[in-house]
Amino acid sequence: MIPVKNNVFWVGKTDWELRRFHGDEYSTHRGTTYNSYLIKEEKTVLIDTVWKPFAREYVEKLRREIDLEEIDFIIINHGEIDHSGALPELMEHIPNTPIYCSENAVQSIKGHYHKEWDLNVVKTGDKLEIGNGKELVFVEMKLLHWPDSMACYLTGDNILFSNDAFGQHYASENLYNDLVDQCELFEEAIKYYANILTPFSPLVDKKIKEILALELPIDIIAPSHGVIWRDNPIQIVEKYQKWAANYRENQITLLYDTMWEGTRIMAENIAGGIKQGDPEVEIKLFNTAKTDKNDILTEVFRSKAVLFGSPTINRSILMSMAAIMDGIEGLKFKGKKAASFGCYGWSGEAVGKLNEMAMKAGFELVEDGLKNKWMPDRKNIEECIGFGERIGKKTK
Repeated sequence: MIPVKNNVFWVGKTDWELRRFHGDEYSTHRGTTYNSYLIKEEKTVLIDTVWKPFAREYVEKLRREIDLEEIDFIIINHGEIDHSGALPELMEHIPNTPIYCSENAVQSIKGHYHKEWDLNVVKTGDKLEIGNGKELVFVEMKLLHWPDSMACYLTGDNILFSNDAFGQHYASENLYNDLVDQCELFEEAIKYYANILTPFSPLVDKKIKEILALELPIDIIAPSHGVIWRDNPIQIVEKYQKWAANYRENQITLLYDTMWEGTRIMAENIAGGIKQGDPEVEIKLFNTAKTDKNDILTEVFRSKAVLFGSPTINRSILMSMAAIMDGIEGLKFKGKKAASFGCYGWSGEAVGKLNEMAMKAGFELVEDGLKNKWMPDRKNIEECIGFGERIGKKTK
């Protein structure tokens, strides 16, 4: 057990080896943690568990710390298996222990495990007395990022157990935000937001305002993944408020795939033209077939404009671009501009397809697009530079 504050302890699992999460959907270059917390007041409360592959290890470790029969209540803030995965193993030992969760979590827990445990529904404002003048106050966090998500707040110690909100996939031997590399921490925090919470930004803003309106003193924010925010914990709340407000930096990102290097040549020369049009803008280029998709989506989140490039194949676009365009549509980015480009040899539909996909994803087109037949020559390269320069000026 690692102390969090007073009678609150971290009893989770650090997963140093994890490199893919949510199946193969999310890259975790720095591993992750599955944060579980134990509160030992007059009542003993366990908040969340760990991912299913570590269930037996987790329960055995917990048994070395306490008699499992001493656990009075289990709180499951979210039914996803990385949070609740050790429940079946744990409940084999304490089958009658009451579990507190949201109404939607009853569905997800039963759907995952098909067990008839003692599930007790709580909603925003409900409280659970745990002794010594302290109580847990529940706050529903619907669609942040599942319909069953909730958080709970420990009075007296002023700890917000925030579930997936304010987390990161970040493994470290140091449990607290003030003890880790700050660049790494915020890199993982913005990646987590961009790839998981962006579609729910209006709800993020609304929920943060709702929590702040309660005027609860918050000394610690303890999320389900990554480090615990004990040093100025409100800093991550303020970051979320910025990220939820159609976030963009002075950055333009070019995403492309290429078949015979023509579209790459276009991308690089368009980038040079953008710099001529706006010398202050930061420009980043990514070949979508060679770059981690979650890192790409994080850069899209940061950008004020994104350019999409692909040669034409089978009257459409290359598969890596199709995949990233689908991911972008699902994340529902707001307030971003776009343009498309690409080489072709015969029919040339790729630019039109990319324009359609960009508009469907909510981007505003600032140019009709630039098509180049065959490999770019000097004249075509000048056209690419001019195209980029116009975009640089239009997106200032």
